[in-house]
Amino acid sequence: MDTLTTPPLLTSKFKPSFSPQQKPLFPNRRRLWKKNQSIVPVARLFGPAIFEASKLKVLFLGTDEDKHPANLPRTYTLTHSDITSKLTLAISQTINNSQLQGWYNRLQRDEVVAQWKKVKGKMSLHVHCHISGGHFLLDIFARLRYFIFCKELPVVIKAFVHGDGNLFNNYPELQDALVWVYFHSKIPEFNKVECWGPLKEASQPKQGDHHIGLELPKPCQEDCECCFPPLKLNTPIPCSNEVPNDTYEPIDGIETQQSL
Repeated sequence: MDTLTTPPLLTSKFKPSFSPQQKPLFPNRRRLWKKNQSIVPVARLFGPAIFEASKLKVLFLGTDEDKHPANLPRTYTLTHSDITSKLTLAISQTINNSQLQGWYNRLQRDEVVAQWKKVKGKMSLHVHCHISGGHFLLDIFARLRYFIFCKELPVVIKAFVHGDGNLFNNYPELQDALVWVYFHSKIPEFNKVECWGPLKEASQPKQGDHHIGLELPKPCQEDCECCFPPLKLNTPIPCSNEVPNDTYEPIDGIETQQSL
């Protein structure tokens, strides 16, 4: 049976040496590597957000690809893997709980959940992002997380449009639906709702404040035909058993996590 052996050390006779006039072939290789290593994360954080269709995996779970969201509940659950840099988009009637399970997802909380709604006859897309709450690390980096979510949301919305391409091909008017973004945080500064305008605009990089002054549409408080999903469906986006129910703080116009 073979055994592992280490190569003999070089004696002084065979050790390479450099005279004061001679320099090694790669004198600053290690220093340059360290310098580039520190630049890469900064570039990723502050560089442009780019959507790559090849990195998107789409799952249709119990929903009709061509059914209008005014007639059948339609929910997007998007998660990201830091290891593979790939996105997974589940299109279903309710939130895909299996994507939110495990300690890693509970630690990162970088999922984005969105739901189509018809309110008083008008379609709109309601997007939910978790900024802070749940554990102290999220609270410490709340400002940075808000910045990253704002920067990456156009990519997220492009993923929705690309992944659900048949829906938008059949119903191009959905591109004009307003997008409402719910930022959930225990810190009041980041616990808010923003209107990002029509879907076709929301998929572009954010330039300043979006459509200030618009009021969040409120559905009828009784069964009607102008709002969908109807109230009798109770919880169109149920919370995941893996996510504590108190991680989303209530804010004006936003239900708590129990009623999402």
